[in-house]
Amino acid sequence: MIEVSHLGRRFGTLRAVDDLSFTVRPGDVLGFLGPNGAGKSTTMKMIAGFIAPSEGQVRVFGHDVQQQTLEARALIGYLPEGAPCYEDMCVIEFLRFIGQVRGFRGGQLEARVRTVASRMDLGGVLEQRIETLSKGFKRRVGLAQAILHDPQVLILDEPTDGLDPNQKHQVRELIRGLSADKIVVISTHILEEVHAVCNRAIIIAGGRLVADGTPAELEARSPTHRAIHLHLAQAYPGAVAALRALEGVREVRADDAGRRLLVLPQPESSPLAAVARLVHDNGWIADELHVERGRLDEVFRSITREAA
Repeated sequence: MIEVSHLGRRFGTLRAVDDLSFTVRPGDVLGFLGPNGAGKSTTMKMIAGFIAPSEGQVRVFGHDVQQQTLEARALIGYLPEGAPCYEDMCVIEFLRFIGQVRGFRGGQLEARVRTVASRMDLGGVLEQRIETLSKGFKRRVGLAQAILHDPQVLILDEPTDGLDPNQKHQVRELIRGLSADKIVVISTHILEEVHAVCNRAIIIAGGRLVADGTPAELEARSPTHRAIHLHLAQAYPGAVAALRALEGVREVRADDAGRRLLVLPQPESSPLAAVARLVHDNGWIADELHVERGRLDEVFRSITREAA
């Protein structure tokens, strides 16, 4: 596992990370969330051994990243923000170089390079200079170098930042394929990333941990969790009052047109069936009726503002 204990990092008078503690176990795909400047990238760099903490400790499968640096780094694949590569190299030269740095030689080196190139679908660009590649392919090259030595831990800092929707989908599919047998930690400020690939999320603000749970657990903290969305074909007189009178309903909100309604339930109640019966019995035409699972962006804003 990854064990982060009371981790801190100062840059002069700025405390970028402040007493951060958490663990990540095999099978976790952890989304590391926070606003810009929250300390996400700094924490990733400390976990990967790229910079030293001012205080605290990081252990990777029992190896202290500062005291047993080589042993810990051998278990980690790291993709920094922006996926920096030697752009004057062609892809296969770069991957061979990374493989040599990782200690591979001869036939073993070529086998590892061909394996990751195939897994990242880089066969068509192996002879191209990296500077000529699209952002999507550069991310693939970055992921290829991160997994070339088949690490047990993947640290990915903003892996889809700046990509178009098709490129984001491709990179997320690659991450999902890698997560079956590795610990994956993804630093991101893109909330949809959490839904796409993560089974756990941590939110930090001001360098401190402010929330930790599954995406569903965090969404349950949303004010609209279990709320019922009702979109009517037209405004019906008395609809809001009738909905408010239902058992288990705490509040009903309506837009100016009176057609889009949000029914907020009482704690531990679920008035969906009663709302559906009311719509049917009154002959209202509904374009949409569904239960809101909660909005992660609402939770994110609430938690980070509160922390600030």
